[in-house]
Amino acid sequence: MRVDFYDTTLRDGAQSEDIAFSLTDKLRITEKLDEFGIHYIEGGWPGSNPKDLQYFKEVRKLSLRNARIVAFSSTVKANARPDTDPVMKALLDAGTDAVAIVGKAWDLHVRDALRVSLDTNLKMIGTTIAHLKKLAKTVFFDAEHFYDGYKRNAGYALEVIRTARDAGADVIVLCDTNGGAMPFEIFDITRTVGKETKTRLGIHTHNDTELGVANSLMAVKAGCNLVQGTINGYGERCGNANLCSIIPNVILKMGHTGIDRERIPRLRELSLFVDEMANFIPDKHRPYVGESAFAHKGGIHVSAIRKNPETYEHIRPELVGNSQRVLISDLSGESSIRYKAKEFNIDIDRDPKVVRDVVKRIKDLEMGGYQFEGAEGSLELLIKKKLGIHRSYFELIGFRIIVEKKETSQPVTEATILVRVGDRVEHTAALGKGPVNALDNALRKALHTFYPQLKKMDLVDYKVRVLSTREGTGAPTRVLIESSDGKHTWGTVGVSENIIEASWRALVDSIDYKLLIEEEKKL
Repeated sequence: MRVDFYDTTLRDGAQSEDIAFSLTDKLRITEKLDEFGIHYIEGGWPGSNPKDLQYFKEVRKLSLRNARIVAFSSTVKANARPDTDPVMKALLDAGTDAVAIVGKAWDLHVRDALRVSLDTNLKMIGTTIAHLKKLAKTVFFDAEHFYDGYKRNAGYALEVIRTARDAGADVIVLCDTNGGAMPFEIFDITRTVGKETKTRLGIHTHNDTELGVANSLMAVKAGCNLVQGTINGYGERCGNANLCSIIPNVILKMGHTGIDRERIPRLRELSLFVDEMANFIPDKHRPYVGESAFAHKGGIHVSAIRKNPETYEHIRPELVGNSQRVLISDLSGESSIRYKAKEFNIDIDRDPKVVRDVVKRIKDLEMGGYQFEGAEGSLELLIKKKLGIHRSYFELIGFRIIVEKKETSQPVTEATILVRVGDRVEHTAALGKGPVNALDNALRKALHTFYPQLKKMDLVDYKVRVLSTREGTGAPTRVLIESSDGKHTWGTVGVSENIIEASWRALVDSIDYKLLIEEEKKL
């Protein structure tokens, strides 16, 4: 059976505590999901906030190859006409050819939350879907609280499904919104609904009882061929079903199709990338993609896996882009570097020693706090420097930053910089809104004469992570910078106990990478 995967990280996942994706974050995540092969990406609720509305405008500019963008909304209000309802107007303004509509499938919610009659709720669902189908939209109907509703009033929950089906919904998604259903309940109810309604079903589960993944798999076993979830299980309360576990289970364990097996080795990379965009520390112990998922420490385990990895590993870690680790003697790393080098069109295998040197350098940097997920610009530069195929575009002689603050005025920041390009020295200064902005402005000003193409490059995002809480304000700091020239977007990273130094390292890599792109265009 073919199973389609529907990602709602940018909408449901963004409701997770401590997540605040920027517009740039959402667009970069969209591109990564598309590269991986996700079929549907729910971009947000265009009627709920300006950022989501702007996302749907900007996402049209991306050249997506695999995914269809979905806009999310509620049904029309009671007794409202869909052609004049503001909720529908905002949804249609998003301009997507696929939409998701959420409607109540639990009579308790109809009475206590919506406070309308059961028949009115059915009319709201049917009218909304029928209107969207007249406009040739692909419609997903999310039957909210379906499993709780079915257990309390099966007749009405089924009537909701029939109403959505008869109105033309393309897929009806059964939702365990409170995350309280058991796997055996999911299987039995889903199978019954499939037999009685004869319509295409999807599944949407939450993880409040830590059964989100298990419940999704039971729904697939019962006949659902579309699964909704989020990367890393982000979501409200305890999170949504984790696609990073569901996808390999469905494809590798259950034997279904949907995402090409050749793409599954990118799963760990995708997981880490989204963590970085969310500014979260990756959970080492995540199944499949966590750093510890295939790690072995001492004794019987290490002895056995060296003879035959199958003794203590349920799959080969390379299938999901991970690697086996022996904690007392780390054997992993080179295959990942070879994979990334190939992606960067770098022939790294011509010198096996370079591969080992790159792995060692990365490990040394990571010990110091570096992370290259989300900073592939810095990673590509590192590999090319080790191979001796990257030239230095400029050399820092020195810089100084002055911040002046008076009680009655805003701070004023000035950066002065001295750089050497070839045999010329450039000395200049610039103001900024803060130390990093001033330094960025001064560096660009110094380099524009030599590299005018830098005028097309912008710093679009800046993230700071304190790597230890024990040292207080003297703790090591990691800075991740995202840059764009309108066609490419890339991340670079710097680490130091001094936040300005960390920012400088990331800034230098960001400019180096832009100049590298321009140089390669000429080849």
